[in-house]
Amino acid sequence: MQRTRIKICGITREEDLRAAVTAGADALGFVFYPKSPRYVTPAQAAELCRALPPYVSAVALFVNATVDELRAVAEGAPLSLIQFHGDETAEECALLAAAVSRPFVRAFRVRPDTSPDELLEYERTYRAASPWFSGLLLDTWVDAYGGAGKVFDWSLVPKELAPRVVLSGGLNVQNATDAIVRVRPFAVDVSSGVEAQKGIKDARRIADFVGAVRAADAIISSENHHERSS
Repeated sequence: MQRTRIKICGITREEDLRAAVTAGADALGFVFYPKSPRYVTPAQAAELCRALPPYVSAVALFVNATVDELRAVAEGAPLSLIQFHGDETAEECALLAAAVSRPFVRAFRVRPDTSPDELLEYERTYRAASPWFSGLLLDTWVDAYGGAGKVFDWSLVPKELAPRVVLSGGLNVQNATDAIVRVRPFAVDVSSGVEAQKGIKDARRIADFVGAVRAADAIISSENHHERSS
């Protein structure tokens, strides 16, 4: 059965980390953007990561950070992956990732007028720029850094790109199943959709979100089985 990977982003408390791990999250995101309500310091992240079990990844989210800021985090916490959410160019992402020897994901904020070809070209540009490039995270365009809890037009994601992307932007328990069945992404990323308030997660919402993702996986698996049988 296909298994869509799940990242719970904006972890600030150990109880939220444990709730996400218990629910079955594959990765947890830590925000190192001081203007975010989900911001954690390098020291706080290092402390939180001590509670991470094996095979659950720690992902660091940065917005227009310097090499020194990345190193301060990478030296203290066992980061598996970096997410760039600012105005970084492909070349800047490549240099930053190489400086800390970590693969990276690049966030692309999808506008109403974004074309499928633009997404494919954006991915090609980043893949050519760095061996550390891991993939695109597709979020909704807002005039700010980070998510706004809003969805974008999922039909803009090219079918050939979808199996490599992380789908984000306004996902929650109500729409996750439909989003995954329609887009077929490699992974999903949720933050505000599983919160009680900004920066504070809700264990029940996390568990229900994971359940909604697994429901989508079951639907896709059933469809694939039907196609092979017919």
